[in-house]
Amino acid sequence: MIKEINDGIVIKIRVSPNASKNELIKSNDGLKIKITSQPVEGKANKAVVEFLSKQFKIPKSNFEIIRGKTSKDKTIFIKLSDSDKKIFILNLLNNI
Repeated sequence: MIKEINDGIVIKIRVSPNASKNELIKSNDGLKIKITSQPVEGKANKAVVEFLSKQFKIPKSNFEIIRGKTSKDKTIFIKLSDSDKKIFILNLLNNI
């Protein structure tokens, strides 16, 4: 699920740790992120934020895991004040 709100975007993703490479894919269940990190001591959460930060060209400080810090299913808030950047990310997510 991808939801646009006033000050950003909220996305729901499923994380698959211990993958062979980092990638963002669309599955029948929604967005899925494969991460090479292990789900130990927050390493996978940190890797998810770093990966999304690089993909979207947004600082890591703009990302917040608001639900699912210890689960594979996560809800992430991306704080965006620039409407052009918001449109860019929405288009990118919808075209995966």
